[in-house]
Amino acid sequence: MKRIFSGVQPTGNLHLGNYLGAIRNFVRLQDDYDCIFCVVDMHAITVWQDPVELQRNTREVTAAYLAAGIDPKRNIVFNQSQAPQHAELAWIFNCVARLGWLNRMTQFKEKAGKHRENASVGLYVYPNLMAADILAYRATHVPVGEDQKQHLELTRDIAQKFNHDFGVDYFPIVEPLIQGEATRIMSLRDGSKKMSKSDPSDMSRITMSDDAEAVAQKIRRAKTDPDALPGPEVLDDRGRVAAAAEAARPEAFNLLRIYAALADKSLAETLTEFEGSQFSHFKTVLTDLAVATLGPVGAEMKRLMADPGQVDAVLAEGAARARAIAEPILAEVQDIVGFLRPKP
Repeated sequence: MKRIFSGVQPTGNLHLGNYLGAIRNFVRLQDDYDCIFCVVDMHAITVWQDPVELQRNTREVTAAYLAAGIDPKRNIVFNQSQAPQHAELAWIFNCVARLGWLNRMTQFKEKAGKHRENASVGLYVYPNLMAADILAYRATHVPVGEDQKQHLELTRDIAQKFNHDFGVDYFPIVEPLIQGEATRIMSLRDGSKKMSKSDPSDMSRITMSDDAEAVAQKIRRAKTDPDALPGPEVLDDRGRVAAAAEAARPEAFNLLRIYAALADKSLAETLTEFEGSQFSHFKTVLTDLAVATLGPVGAEMKRLMADPGQVDAVLAEGAARARAIAEPILAEVQDIVGFLRPKP
């Protein structure tokens, strides 16, 4: 069976964008793929993390996976730091990847900002560790959003160069699984800004741990405009909202995309359904849908977070299964590279 590897960083306050853009899609993949879902805590420390908060956030991501419907018996769920093969393979890939490749990574430039000299080396070589995460299991597919496409291309480059340099056909050339509607969810208070855990307003985001009352309150208070909702005529030939229409009504299209994603409908279908409606009606329908979908997830997350032993047991079992796959793969890579190892 084809194998998927994907992960979420434990940086706190998982929100609706994380759910619709990643975690919900993970749940849907588990019937058709051999799935490995990781909490990438080693990636998280490329920028400073409070140690106590990091442990809590690692459990929170795990709880989100389970509450959303990922079955830890059918899939592997673990935190990255419990499988040392990731770090060992990442060092080998540090020696395969080229500086020029990493210099082209736009995400490093965005995260490091104007103070690049003060950024951690880990942040710079982050893409090589991501490649190791995937290839330590010889995964064949990775679900990706827009912000990770460049890193997946680097993973493919590393796999190809490794295979070429050592004259082997060992690592697969990983294929992306592109996400569907609403992979980019915007702030409920400002439709021109991405929904973010760092926004000072809690009303700007729906977190995965919000209960039904909080979800309803945030949608009711979400910023809108006084005009009736548009119809499908605002879409271009590719089914995308025309730039001028988007710029004029960013909050309207954000809420419409959220509805489309939660209802498993296209944006065109959603626009047709609500064309000419006032926001008062649309928000009532969206609130009911969001509460029905997200309320049970938030309640289950809270139950799991109150029982850390259950969460830790899932991670420990998953880590053992992950290591059982990655250990022989790393051993074969070490043989290919020429490392001298004791023979069993």
